[in-house]
Amino acid sequence: MNRKKQVLVSLTLMAVISFYLVVGLPKPAYAMHIMEGFLPVQWAVFWWIVALPFFILGLRNLTRVTQANPELKLLLGLAGAFTFVLSALKIPSVTGSCSHPTGTGLGAVLFGPLTMTVLGSLVLLFQALLLAHGGLTTLGANAFSMAIAGPFVAYWIYNFTIKLGSKPQIAIFLAAAIADLLTYIITSIQLALAFPAPVGGFLASFAKFAGIFAITQVPLAISEGLLTVLVWNWLQSYNPQELELLKLIKQERQSNESI
Repeated sequence: MNRKKQVLVSLTLMAVISFYLVVGLPKPAYAMHIMEGFLPVQWAVFWWIVALPFFILGLRNLTRVTQANPELKLLLGLAGAFTFVLSALKIPSVTGSCSHPTGTGLGAVLFGPLTMTVLGSLVLLFQALLLAHGGLTTLGANAFSMAIAGPFVAYWIYNFTIKLGSKPQIAIFLAAAIADLLTYIITSIQLALAFPAPVGGFLASFAKFAGIFAITQVPLAISEGLLTVLVWNWLQSYNPQELELLKLIKQERQSNESI
């Protein structure tokens, strides 16, 4: 298959999967972005306190990367835009929130989880302000689940799978899909902690939230994994220099950590 046919097939598959993500999953689910004012004050404050240190460390890391390699800013913008678009494909729920892809796996693999913490948090902030998707009081909780926990797991899954000798495409798929699933699991934990069931407490509440999430989130995670692989293949075809530079940065970081 020549280059033009590969590009055409990739773009067609990306369009089909994107269409499926938008209109192919109409069933409602509980929250992925927790709505404004939904959490009790003490839990909203708690998750803000937990998320802030990651954001500060990520901001330092992002500044260091962009100052040393300004040519990567366009790729950073792509990672942020990918997260914004996918996580904005919300499926409304009667609970006041939604189920959707996250899009954080790609940026986590490219730039590391700390950088993705900043990009994901900014995406959540803009969505809260411009789209009424999520909220400011619940930004800490949403950031922890989508911009912190998801990217860290995606980064670990990718590197672990690569070390096992797997192809990059398989590692990318697993990283994106599992990060998506973990985000909904963390959100289920957050909601269960804030609203334990009268009978059964935390575990019963978690089973309820996680069970309802799984209806839409499992196919969403698979779709997101496939779409992320297509974007990765596109980057390998048209941005090999940036990917090679990122590989060198990661190798330098790992060598510094081992010293």
